[in-house]
Amino acid sequence: MSRHRIIIDADPGVDDAAAILMALASPEIEVLGLSIVAGNVALKDTVANACKIVGLSGRKDVGVHAGASGPLVRGQVYGKYVEIGSFDDELVVSGDIVPSDEHAVHFIVRTARAAAEVCDPITLCAIGPLTNVALALIQHPDVAKGIGRIVSMGGAFIALGHRTPWAEFNIYADPHAAEIIYGSGVPLVVMPLDMTFQALFTAEHFQQLRERGGKAGAALFNLFSAFDRSDEKRFGRPGGPMHDATTIAWLLRPDLFKSRKAAVGVQVTGLTMGYTYADFYQKTDRTPQADIMTDVDETGFINLLVERISQYGSASPQPNTPGGRKP
Repeated sequence: MSRHRIIIDADPGVDDAAAILMALASPEIEVLGLSIVAGNVALKDTVANACKIVGLSGRKDVGVHAGASGPLVRGQVYGKYVEIGSFDDELVVSGDIVPSDEHAVHFIVRTARAAAEVCDPITLCAIGPLTNVALALIQHPDVAKGIGRIVSMGGAFIALGHRTPWAEFNIYADPHAAEIIYGSGVPLVVMPLDMTFQALFTAEHFQQLRERGGKAGAALFNLFSAFDRSDEKRFGRPGGPMHDATTIAWLLRPDLFKSRKAAVGVQVTGLTMGYTYADFYQKTDRTPQADIMTDVDETGFINLLVERISQYGSASPQPNTPGGRKP
């Protein structure tokens, strides 16, 4: 079976935890490592949270690499639940994973160059601010040859923002990094709020995770119960989105999604810093460089995530065995 070889660039974060655990439970995906960036919380906390998440999976072969502690140009901003900090032991049990000594940007560069040498490009799943990825491409443009695509959770084209009225958080946190990614020439798959808002997880779904997902499912139940992401006034019904996990779901089941091709860009200055736009109708001379996901099968996505997290309740994950599946 051919597997997706990926680096997950993340800023854990609550829904980052679901995305990482989903990937590590999926035999179709080979997680080469995590590159961690400041975003939802400060870097020391995103790294600590990433180590706890990997610890839940039992995957000691997956390295956690600390990266950029702040954005390229703009001032530091953090996520809505910055008070989370490092996940409390009552929410996510402690493990024995410690971060690598290798910087995240160097890890991305080294891994992408190795992939280019064997003509087997990797996928970058970017589910936080894009600072690490931008730094890798700025400092070493040749690494683009080893990146087959960047699957990015970020932006909003119709739904507008959730961190500000006009901007999605990952882009707002480092719009200059997003501008570099959008102009890099690397093929892009974009998961905007327009799509992620369509799949809402309710208390019933989190209960399923707790009942079926072992320690990993219990941790997700705790996190999503403690930090309510619902907004019935905006969504018109109960439940909240699990944005970042859509990147992993797309790799596993692209048939669950619909997309449109477009050129994408971002506003990097002024009042609307972080605003993203998509040229769906070729009104500019920019070459379309992104597949923008417009629709998701809500039931299919939710069932897929619950099924993958349930792997942690049915078997104890083993090192070097994706998803805890026995060879």
